[in-house]
Amino acid sequence: MKYEIYALGILVAVISFLGFVVENIWLAMTKGYINNRNMNAPFLLGYGLLIVVFYLILGTPNRMVLPLSLQKKLRKRGKYILYFFCALLAVCICEIVLGGVVEKLCGIEYWNYQNIPLHITKYTSIPTSMAFAAMITFFMGVCFEPLMGLILQIDPQWMQMISITLMAVMVIDFFVSFGIMIKRKDYYLKWKVLLRK
Repeated sequence: MKYEIYALGILVAVISFLGFVVENIWLAMTKGYINNRNMNAPFLLGYGLLIVVFYLILGTPNRMVLPLSLQKKLRKRGKYILYFFCALLAVCICEIVLGGVVEKLCGIEYWNYQNIPLHITKYTSIPTSMAFAAMITFFMGVCFEPLMGLILQIDPQWMQMISITLMAVMVIDFFVSFGIMIKRKDYYLKWKVLLRK
């Protein structure tokens, strides 16, 4: 592993915040409002964890963890295509699992893609999974290493303190928020801003 755990902890927070922003942009464009996305803090932990797990298992598209024989055969474009399809598969599986678990525990449909063509169950679809896979592949190929370079410029003691604090906030908020949803058997809507009528 090239990066230490505290740097990856900060990365999890950055990606989790970006996931919160992306979901609210989608809500704003499709439904005309934004909300707390069932959390107290502006972090969606699943996004950050997914990116770090991808890094730990596959590396980045430019430095993929592959058998040596396959590394020699694949050019840069081939590595990006393979990475994209791995991301596509992972997104489909994660969405189906997360959606099903939340429905079972909380009694709610966390989201529903049945109105989207090529949906696979109500919790995933080829178009949405391809969009997420493209974002993951782009981020891991273009943004990951420069962002980690910026994070590594933080003083090591500060990095440790910031990472532990952010991870604690996200993990506690995740369990508190989902605990509320499980208890209420409903979404955890703390705030909502209408952007259009």
